[in-house]
Amino acid sequence: MVVAEAASSVDDGIPRGVRIAGAWAWRLILFVATAYLLIRLIGFLRIVVIPVVVALLLAALFEPAVRGLRNRGVNRSLAAGMVLVGGLAAVSAGLGLIVGTVVSQFGDLSVQVREGVEEIQARLSRGPLGISQAQLSAALERLQQQVSENQGAITSGALSTATTLGEVVAGFFLVLFTLFFFLRDGAQIWRFLCRMLPRAARVPVARAGHYSWHTLGSYVRATVLVAFVDAVGIGIGLAVLRVPLALPLAGLVFLGAFIPVIGATLSGTVAVLVALVTQGPVSALIVLAVVIGVQQLEGHVLQPLIMGRAVALHPLAVILAIATGLVVAGIVGALVAVPLLAVANTAVRYLSEHPQGEPTPDREPPGTRPVDENQREGAQIVRPADEPTEGGTPPVATSVGPAPGTPAAP
Repeated sequence: MVVAEAASSVDDGIPRGVRIAGAWAWRLILFVATAYLLIRLIGFLRIVVIPVVVALLLAALFEPAVRGLRNRGVNRSLAAGMVLVGGLAAVSAGLGLIVGTVVSQFGDLSVQVREGVEEIQARLSRGPLGISQAQLSAALERLQQQVSENQGAITSGALSTATTLGEVVAGFFLVLFTLFFFLRDGAQIWRFLCRMLPRAARVPVARAGHYSWHTLGSYVRATVLVAFVDAVGIGIGLAVLRVPLALPLAGLVFLGAFIPVIGATLSGTVAVLVALVTQGPVSALIVLAVVIGVQQLEGHVLQPLIMGRAVALHPLAVILAIATGLVVAGIVGALVAVPLLAVANTAVRYLSEHPQGEPTPDREPPGTRPVDENQREGAQIVRPADEPTEGGTPPVATSVGPAPGTPAAP
């Protein structure tokens, strides 16, 4: 009998743990390099990528209205156009009201700001810090001198701002164009993307996309509601105290609330500063108390009650996502980082738990509310009518959102 011996190799002398670590190491290096190249590509194409992502978020917000119109027999192009024009009209009316308020109060506000700054200087000169009026005047003169010495940098900054303004205008029209077709042809776009995948991956990816879209829509609508409550609460406080620019500041709070955790706080700080320079420290302290009270209401009531039903993300993950978004794409990156993380969380958790593409037992997106164990044990997995048998085509949705035959999660 002839016994064949395996040829010796270099790996024979390397411990098994080291070989496993090496195998994981090169895969990790490849993953990091791919992620780096992807981030650089997104940064290079940010003028296109950011408007598309913003349009996707707006599509998740407006898609129920389009679906409601289509259920009433409205043509899909007309339904998408009506919702787009209606949303644009609402935003334009709000901006016009805010701009009109700023213009009407600008004269009085400039006088109040000048008087407030003089009062703050007087308080600093009389305060425990021992800052004299001469020192304050010298500091202001040095600031003016630095501004005059750096006029070239200021001019180049203005030119850069003009370039940025052009990018913003181009991005605005790209958002409108993309949003219209997302609302009109979202299902066809998703079907086309799924058919580009290998046959075995079509159903799981289509189902993951369905649940991810559900999560995105729930997150956007919950965020809008929380932001509206923040803006109304702080706006009422500013109006009662007769702080100038109460409506624009409330609008700023509404926009800032779209950045989770820190957005409403930072925009509320602007309201405190306006109250300080226009009405003094007492009014500023009251506004600060109002901002803190509204933040406590949001953090302990609204976020668990409303946002907790839409997505469940750890606060550390939220903070890291916001920081990454700021580094990659600035303020817009911070706005879209958390919803993108929520979508990725839902898709990854679904694909890891249901690799064959079957629906979840409770018909809800994974990664939101925890499923009751009794409900999980008693649930029956039913394949909807639109789900293909082996070798069929992927589910076809009639809108950007849920596929027909797949009940929407509450």
